[in-house]
Amino acid sequence: MKLFFPSILIILMIATTNAQTRLPYYEIPEAATEYTAGAVASRIIDGLGFRYYWATEGLTVKDLDFKPNKESRSSIETIDHILGLSQVTLNAMLKKPNGEKQPEMTFTEKRKKTLENLKDASDILRVSKDVSQYKIIFGEKEFPFWNTLNGPISDATWHVGQIVSFRRSSGNPISKGIQFLTGTVKK
Repeated sequence: MKLFFPSILIILMIATTNAQTRLPYYEIPEAATEYTAGAVASRIIDGLGFRYYWATEGLTVKDLDFKPNKESRSSIETIDHILGLSQVTLNAMLKKPNGEKQPEMTFTEKRKKTLENLKDASDILRVSKDVSQYKIIFGEKEFPFWNTLNGPISDATWHVGQIVSFRRSSGNPISKGIQFLTGTVKK
């Protein structure tokens, strides 16, 4: 009986820690109540984040190294590219120029950083009343917000699909129970 209560306490502490450290996009956040340009763009990023979360969840070294042929990127190279696209997207929301090099990171760190970049960009957009202020900046060249939609956000979504296909090809398909329409996970 003496071991029972400390054991329960430890289990509760672990569960609380896991809930606090859960990465963004395990499920899609609740939708905005109003349809604004910012809320719609935010939701597009949320959809990307949810898909990226599950496309990259449980990848093995074999999966990360997989590439369909010699000319293709491997899954980890594709993940690097998506990280860069997420940074370009966030930089537009922060009104910050691009060009800063990413530090060396493990796959786990890259995954976390990508998800956090997407969540931060989405959070800014969700409450924005004027998305035209968010431009992609490369040196002296600026691109309007439209280019963020058809550029890095759409490109990242495209590449997430590649990761899903690659992991299926390497023998590790995406988890069952992911509900993409609702952005939830079937328990």
